[in-house]
Formats: sequence, C-alpha cells, structure tokens
Amino acid sequence: MSDFVIVVHGGAENKGRDEITPEKEAAFRNGIEKALQAGHEILETGGTAVDAVEAAVRCLENSYLFNAGKGGAFDEEKGIAFDASIMDGNSLKLGAVAAVKNVKNPISLAKTVKDRSEHCLLVAEGAEKFAREQ
Repeated sequence: MSDFVIVVHGGAENKGRDEITPEKEAAFRNGIEKALQAGHEILETGGTAVDAVEAAVRCLENSYLFNAGKGGAFDEEKGIAFDASIMDGNSLKLGAVAAVKNVKNPISLAKTVKDRSEHCLLVAEGAEKFAREQ
C-alpha cells in the first residue's frame, strides 16, 4: 500500500457537461489518467514529490486537450503564453515563469528556475533567455 496520494486537475472546460461528447470526456479522462500514472511512477520508485508534480504536469502540457500547454487559450493578441510554478514544501524553494511563449514545458523551466537560479520568478523574454542558457 502506498503512503502517498496524487491528485491531478485538468482544468475547467468552458462548457456544460451536456456539451461535451462522450468521446471527448473519455479523452479527458485518459489524459488525466496518463498524468496520474506519470506522477505515480515517480513516487512509487522513491522519487520526490517535486519530480512527480513535474512529470504529471508535463503530461498535461503535452496534450492538446488541456490548456496547460499545447491546448492553451489565445490571449488578447491572438498568441498563447504560459505560466507555471512549482514549490518544494520541505525546503520552501520555489520557481516560476510567466508569459513564456517559446518553451515546450513551462513546468520544467519553473523547476529549473527553482534549482539553478537565484530568482524565484522569471518573465517573458527573460525566462526564455534563461531557458536557452540552460
């Protein structure tokens, strides 16, 4: 029996349940299951909670179904920019990025900010420059 729990939230669709087809609901559930499994595998093998969160969120970012990444919503300029943050509850170290446009997995960049930067938040072009340097 595991001594941990992992929870993943895929976001809130701007539609009523009656507007989501059974096929789309199944796809959402499958995507959430993949994210849960990715995080669970990390924890099951003794990995850290931070690594599990990163793995789960990367699954969401890599899916067109969720607005965490590929499925992001357009902003006012018809572009897509992402924010991500991650925190280690034991050390209270955190990393965050905001308004990044050219980063495949913002959660991994946020983790890199936490681990390899003197800053806790990097924004837009500064965050993207840091990503290229890393």
